[in-house]
Amino acid sequence: MTLIAVTGGTGFVGSHLIEHALAEGYQLRALTRRPQPDRAGVTWVEGALGNADSMAALVRGADAVLHIAGVINAPDRAGFAAGNIEGTRVLIAAAEAAGIRRFVQVSSLTAREPDLSLYGWSKAEADRLLMASKLDWTIVRPPAIFGPRDQEMLELFKLAKRHIVPLPPAGGRMSAIAVGELVRLLLALPASNALIREIIEPDDGAPNGWDHRDFARAIGTAMGSKILPLPLPRPVLNAIAALDGLLRGKNAKLTPDRVAYFCHPDWVSHKTPPEDVWAPRQDTLSALAATAQWYRAQGLL
Repeated sequence: MTLIAVTGGTGFVGSHLIEHALAEGYQLRALTRRPQPDRAGVTWVEGALGNADSMAALVRGADAVLHIAGVINAPDRAGFAAGNIEGTRVLIAAAEAAGIRRFVQVSSLTAREPDLSLYGWSKAEADRLLMASKLDWTIVRPPAIFGPRDQEMLELFKLAKRHIVPLPPAGGRMSAIAVGELVRLLLALPASNALIREIIEPDDGAPNGWDHRDFARAIGTAMGSKILPLPLPRPVLNAIAALDGLLRGKNAKLTPDRVAYFCHPDWVSHKTPPEDVWAPRQDTLSALAATAQWYRAQGLL
């Protein structure tokens, strides 16, 4: 039985991964910062991503590492570096010391353009660390991820309820993927020899991705709401980010760093996995509708 060491298991993607992995009979050892309820099939390891002792305990006896944890929002360069670069460095060292070969890392499409944002820079640096290792690595760079429990895309659903959705400048395109689809790919990799030492960019299968306006309309459809997509120039988005920072402080969702990469015109996946390894199954419109239904059930809309 495969034992997988997992980081980020208490987060959005990681919590879905744990559910799917247990349903498929995997045994997991999962990192956590705080005590978790007992769960059959999961051994919780309390500790921090950048702590060498925590990482050694996490990977001990594991057959593979699935590195999902990451910092998506930080106040400065040091915050991104500590969470995404140094944390990855320590985990790689622990895996190598434990004799583990298979290492799957969840990165981001933003790593393709590391000069655009601190987030993208930090994810690209983490990827470089893994590529320089002797591990049998696969780097998965997802596009925008959505689904139940996600707190990032929730903002767009709330805006759709109000019928107007501010967007990056017109002409940009993006890819998207439902969390269940991404998790299915991640679970296919640790016990596989497929895609060793490769970077892949999965998506929902939409040809050439989505125009931002069409994706906003799709969210509106999922909400049963007719919406007005409103592309905005970058200076206006920067002003909104500044206001969000004043109102919500460290909890701001739109930051100057995010504006920097949101405004890039090409966030379409270009290196999708071969179909014999993985292919999308769920229609994005139905997945968005299921996401909206979950938000409503939780009283978030």
